[in-house]
Amino acid sequence: MVDGGVPFPMLSDGGGKIGSVYGVYDEAAGVDIRGRFIIDPDFIIRAMEVLTPEVGRNPEELVRQVKAFQHVRATGEVTPSGWQPGQITLKPGPSLVGKVWQVWKP
Repeated sequence: MVDGGVPFPMLSDGGGKIGSVYGVYDEAAGVDIRGRFIIDPDFIIRAMEVLTPEVGRNPEELVRQVKAFQHVRATGEVTPSGWQPGQITLKPGPSLVGKVWQVWKP
């Protein structure tokens, strides 16, 4: 773990330079609003969430999503909503279109 007990890198954006690039900098208030971005090793944004300051983010969901993206990258499979490591995944393809509900049963 890194300092602060969070098992993934985080950063601060005091001047709003990064927030401006990602569209989450509130210039009038001089702060970034709550933004979360999952960026893969190829620097592609895979997920983003932007919330107004009065609502907090869910770190458990963030960790779940990171694990799901890592699984997808490693296997080429896809993960259904709410997927957790060890649960069933899906093999993408034309035969799956419109039939996910038949293949994946929670």
